[in-house]
Amino acid sequence: MAQQCEICGKKPQAGNHISHAHNVTKRRWNVNLRPVHARVGATTKRMRVCTSCLRSGKVVKA
Repeated sequence: MAQQCEICGKKPQAGNHISHAHNVTKRRWNVNLRPVHARVGATTKRMRVCTSCLRSGKVVKA
């Protein structure tokens, strides 16, 4: 299962962790996803949605 918001399509972003000695290693910023039962049309569907979509009201919880 992909770590991606089903509403906005937000995915993890990649970048570098930089230490004080400027050692550079790869790191990821993961998306804050929550499993919710959301209303899609007249039915209820279980979705993985990011918290920014929940807070902005793009998802109606069932």
